[in-house]
Amino acid sequence: MSNRVGVMHGVNLDQLGRRDPGHYGDNSLMELERLVRRFGNELGLEVAFSQTNHEGEFCEMLHRAPERADGLILNPGAWTHYSWAIHDALEIAALPAVEVHLSAIDEREEWRRFSVIRDLCIGSVQGKGVDGYREALEMLKEKLDT
Repeated sequence: MSNRVGVMHGVNLDQLGRRDPGHYGDNSLMELERLVRRFGNELGLEVAFSQTNHEGEFCEMLHRAPERADGLILNPGAWTHYSWAIHDALEIAALPAVEVHLSAIDEREEWRRFSVIRDLCIGSVQGKGVDGYREALEMLKEKLDT
């Protein structure tokens, strides 16, 4: 059986393709997910996606994640920078996770440079666009295969 990876997208990620392409690229969320699924298939990973603009729902998805996934890729959007509720829900999930951001958040506005989930993640990828998801999947595969 292949390892199951939950890819969780947070607030405003459903607006990809409409947001500043200089930071977020030209792909819609559907196009991004198609590419990430292909990356996962190439690595022998079973990938499932979710997206919400509701912080509590994101937390509830993290609570249920251990029933559905062996590892997580998280792009919480702006919640990355202040949602201690998501931090705590990720801690409860206790799954290996990689934080991903399409843009280089450490090079943007000061408030974007802090991540409340980074300390719970096995890795963080930023500023590599869609290819960052491939790197995150590779990190998770290595962790899940050990």
